[in-house]
Amino acid sequence: MTTKADAEFPRLHRMGEAGLLVEFGDRLSMQANAAVLAFRAALDAAAWPGVEESATSLKSVFLRFDPARLAHERLEADLRDLLAARDWYRAGLPEGRSLWRVPTLFGGDAGPQLEDAARRAGMSADDAVQAVCAAPLRVLTIGFAPGLPYLGQLPEAFDIPRQTDLNPNVPGGGLALAIRQLVLFPVGTQTGWRWIGRAALDVFGQRAERPFPLTAGDEIRFDPVETAEFEAAWQDVAAGHLVATREAIG
Repeated sequence: MTTKADAEFPRLHRMGEAGLLVEFGDRLSMQANAAVLAFRAALDAAAWPGVEESATSLKSVFLRFDPARLAHERLEADLRDLLAARDWYRAGLPEGRSLWRVPTLFGGDAGPQLEDAARRAGMSADDAVQAVCAAPLRVLTIGFAPGLPYLGQLPEAFDIPRQTDLNPNVPGGGLALAIRQLVLFPVGTQTGWRWIGRAALDVFGQRAERPFPLTAGDEIRFDPVETAEFEAAWQDVAAGHLVATREAIG
């Protein structure tokens, strides 16, 4: 590898008897996250016998394997060879990604903490919405709840800590902000993130042919709409229809 985000990375960690973690940084960065996505795509394409599952976090790749078929030492050696094969920090994002455009209502009852989040970011609510919607946000990873995407990164002004108190129930479609990221909730959820809006996208469509529409590496652009337009869109979402538009970007 010719370039690394840090001289200590990437590095391997054993995770019990049947897991290995490949870590690309000690904190989230768009470079480390892109390396994670590219490396996982290469792992899946390699389809090594004995590797049963892979998954990503913001800055690492996890592998679950069958130790009866594949020894730790062999898998670690293969992983080190693959890591050395190229500079994963410059590999670029994998193919097969999508750009989603999602009708979104900000502020008011749909985002009661927009004003607070904007104030903490040093801007007006209108300017905050404009900044959030200015460019597509990457699906950095999916986790915590079924289908829930972590989206980022937002501009540095939005490096806002989580609250110490919990919002008791942010509804499905709720869009919440903290630490330069957004999360989009699949169902009503307690959270310490600030609730700023609601997006017309069901990220865990239990009745849908494709229950999890998003994939890590996809991008989402939030299109602000007025209340009536959002309510009509949400009725369609609640009926199991896909309202957001999708186009291939890689």
